[in-house]
Amino acid sequence: MKHFPTILSHEIRMLLVSASTYIAAVLFLAVMGFIFSGVLENYSAAPQETSPAAVFFQLFWLPVFFMVPLLTMKCLAEERRLGTLETLLTAPVSTAEVVLGKYFAAYFLYLLLWASTGGFFYILHRFAGDARFIDLGPLMGGYLFIAVSGLLYVALGVFASSLSRNQAVAGIVAFTLLFAVIIGLRFVSTLEVLNLASMEQLRAAVDYTMVFHHLDDFTRGVVDTRQLLFYVSGTVLALIFSILGVEAKLIHS
Repeated sequence: MKHFPTILSHEIRMLLVSASTYIAAVLFLAVMGFIFSGVLENYSAAPQETSPAAVFFQLFWLPVFFMVPLLTMKCLAEERRLGTLETLLTAPVSTAEVVLGKYFAAYFLYLLLWASTGGFFYILHRFAGDARFIDLGPLMGGYLFIAVSGLLYVALGVFASSLSRNQAVAGIVAFTLLFAVIIGLRFVSTLEVLNLASMEQLRAAVDYTMVFHHLDDFTRGVVDTRQLLFYVSGTVLALIFSILGVEAKLIHS
């Protein structure tokens, strides 16, 4: 992995000059700003039981659906379309180094965009002058959830990019995978068939993967190692499949 730092720094520079990165940043900040202003409007209209931070992170999935595909759809698909991936791999670098370099570059930008939303809470604290609006428990727990869950979401985006030469197709596949993990599993948990006694183990497995339950735990300060294992193991699997997918495409090309 001695070439990994070089690939990582190169990929970060490429993302910083990519138009899709800035499109994702503008859309992300616009959506999150709209959500934050809506939260404050609700709090100004009537007292709320939960902190603004907890409500703010409840809608994390909205920007994730478009931000992750925009950050990852070009990373492998565009390289394969232009034929530069094959050229890159003829150098003394491994497929794992290339995939991991692109993954961590996208994950770095993902964290950077989310970190920028901290400015919303700083402005609120600076001008509201009321510490009750800034509950550090839900705020820190929410950002920790974003960092941990983002490991898996970005890995799914990279995996989607490894499946196609077309970045638009890769973006659509990434959106579909994210929707299935975040919303699809929540819908599955509402099915009546899971209430049958014979489905007890399946119901427990579905509950284990419920993203919104994980978010609730994190914002309450509860960090379950089983949830960490879910995101880390899912990330590792997605990256392994990405590496295998790239190698398989190179063999057949």
